[in-house]
Amino acid sequence: MAWPADSIRQKVLNRLRPGSRRHNASSATTASVVHRGEPPGLLHQRRSRSDPCVRHPETIPDEIWTLAARQEELVSISQCAAAGLSKHAVARLVRSGAWTRVTRGVYDTCPVPVQERIRADFHDHVRRRAAWIGLLAYPDGVATGGCALALLGVGGLPSELDPEVSRPAWMDAGVRPGTVLRRYGTFPVVQHGGRDVAELVHALAQGLLTLPRDHAVASICDALREDRICAADLGRVRMLIHGRRGVVAVRPWLDLVTGRDASPAETFARLSFVDHGVPPDGQQVAFWSGGKLLGRVDFAWILPDGRYVVVEIDGREFHSGNEMLADDATRQNGLVGTDRVIVLRFPAPRNSSHGDIGLQVAERLHWLGWLPGTSIGPVVHLDG
Repeated sequence: MAWPADSIRQKVLNRLRPGSRRHNASSATTASVVHRGEPPGLLHQRRSRSDPCVRHPETIPDEIWTLAARQEELVSISQCAAAGLSKHAVARLVRSGAWTRVTRGVYDTCPVPVQERIRADFHDHVRRRAAWIGLLAYPDGVATGGCALALLGVGGLPSELDPEVSRPAWMDAGVRPGTVLRRYGTFPVVQHGGRDVAELVHALAQGLLTLPRDHAVASICDALREDRICAADLGRVRMLIHGRRGVVAVRPWLDLVTGRDASPAETFARLSFVDHGVPPDGQQVAFWSGGKLLGRVDFAWILPDGRYVVVEIDGREFHSGNEMLADDATRQNGLVGTDRVIVLRFPAPRNSSHGDIGLQVAERLHWLGWLPGTSIGPVVHLDG
């Protein structure tokens, strides 16, 4: 079948048109593609040639890169316009693959897909990124719940969060795809990166109502352990959730909060023990023998015959490196060498069901004849 000459000519023009997906940048005129120069100072160090997030399809103001660095690689269309980058330039960046449209009016300036980014703080980056998506999608929005906690640096959160904000008015007007709008009354806020974020205690109360149980409890435990809140603040949280939808289901979760968990992973493990009917008899217990500290363990149970079962949670943050592994081995050998301590080790769980830690410990304890109702103090003298 012969194609009309006009049709062929139009196809050729389409291939050569600047901005076309098949347009070759090497043959572009100076009006269609301008390579971005290297930024000065610290920004130059950050955007080195080895950085996978370097982009060159448009002349982009340094102000945009500064904002993106503060906002987990994200910028809004209004920020682009204020910096002198037109919506047509943004559209060309998206078509070229240099930028990605995240939701209406929000763009990711890093061409590397999120799940392929290599960062030491990868999980924190993903959580903070979700918070910034919500804030940039709604110029009048306030980060709440899990997103507020992520920006405030609280641990124990899920690996992924939904972008979540509360707005002062027009709650149901113009909801951006992939975001969540919450209905809250007036609450105190703090500033983060020039934007409003729910104050910590309010954010914890909001998270208690919206996060899965394990992460809601772990986040409060983390804030308590780090002395960012005190025991009295738990009463404030209980008061703040009063009358909210779902409060009947989540109120008992506050009884699971403790400041003795050394990490969110230990919180998940403890919740797994509770779920399987074997709450620890003691936590962070120091074992001594012959006037020497053998080691401090994460969890401990006492058996009717006077022996102890202890569980250690191996978190990479606290149990990596040759020196730490050697210390762990020395501690375990000292405990086992007394013939009065049974040591069980587990990798750090991601939630209370990951790895069936509670089930395994429950089976071992029941087989050994453990009985509930005994409490172990912070110090045990094995030769006493």
